Amino acid sequence: MLFNEKMYELGSKRSVIRELFEYGKEQAKTVGAENVYDFSIGNPTVEAPSIVNETIRELTMTKSSIELHGYTSAQGDEETRQAIADYLNKTYQTNFKSDNFYMTVGAAASLSICFNALTASENDEFIVIAPFFPEYKVFVEGAGAKLVVVSADEEHFQIKFDELEKKINKNTKGIIINSPNNPSGTVYTEETIKRLAELLKIKSDELGTDIFILSDEPYREIAYDGIEVPYVTKYYNNTIVCYSYSKSLSLPGERIGYILVPDEVVESKKVYAAICGAGRSLGFVCAPSMFQKVIAKCVGNTGDINIYKKNRDLLYQGLMELGYKCHKPQGAFYLFVKILGDDEEEFCRRAKDLNLLVVGATGFGCPGWVRVSYCVDEDMISRSFTAFKKLIESYK
Repeated sequence: MLFNEKMYELGSKRSVIRELFEYGKEQAKTVGAENVYDFSIGNPTVEAPSIVNETIRELTMTKSSIELHGYTSAQGDEETRQAIADYLNKTYQTNFKSDNFYMTVGAAASLSICFNALTASENDEFIVIAPFFPEYKVFVEGAGAKLVVVSADEEHFQIKFDELEKKINKNTKGIIINSPNNPSGTVYTEETIKRLAELLKIKSDELGTDIFILSDEPYREIAYDGIEVPYVTKYYNNTIVCYSYSKSLSLPGERIGYILVPDEVVESKKVYAAICGAGRSLGFVCAPSMFQKVIAKCVGNTGDINIYKKNRDLLYQGLMELGYKCHKPQGAFYLFVKILGDDEEEFCRRAKDLNLLVVGATGFGCPGWVRVSYCVDEDMISRSFTAFKKLIESYK
């Protein structure tokens, strides 16, 4: 065989989200961008906080090109890792050190590294709670493990613990959680996190194994109405955090994030070394040098979250008034909307015919819903209601 057929399959067909995104760009050339309502992709439209550009200017003026663009240590710049540790310790009353962090090219790299570091056998399993980011399946299977899905709690979008408990077995290496959640916008409550931690402690003892929580947190700071997002390491020792600055600092194209391995993780030094090894194996050593230095100065800042909240309220209220059933998001920047009729593909096709680009949730493990990304211009949301109205009328 000339090439890896599995990799060919992944490379020759984009994800549904990317396909819609590309379609929207081409359609805009035909009918005009103002006539395309693209809610497909989570590409932040809120400006990065001013400190980002100020820091970039300062660095380029005060650092030599060698300092700015040269290699850092494989696991990341010491100053940057310490700055992140200091910020988290102050914010969440934790006790992290620079050596608990491994800098990465965003949360996707963080997750891929972790799955490769933790997978020891083709029988290993990682459990995910629906709805979930579809690329988890790609990352897990790419590491040689299996993805096991717990079906969605379509009332509250918390965790179906009875089902989760039944699916944990001796092959379970970890549970992937994502809160605030893509695609539902749900924030897992403290009660949910405590119950999850207690269940995993019981099952670890019962099975004589160690089960990790992999907490995927690119939306951590994007939460509304005073809702607090529990910091999971404080509830469960075997927690590894995968983080990205793509959403909080509106830097999706810069691909910068980290993996956090707290000292409380079982054999934490060996786990960290395995993460370093997986990063090396995948070619992910030395995350972008300049943006590591940017992060060191900007950690703790965010874009204007109020813009997302305003968009959420506008979209949620508008669709509810038109007669759609929506799950009100507590964080992130996605609205989960129940389809009309009983055919998700047909619903998305009718929407697409109106240049209304929404993502069917079958790929998120939750058929019968669509994801509507509201990290878009407020004006586009207002203009889209005409199309949403035509869509709902087509079912009457």
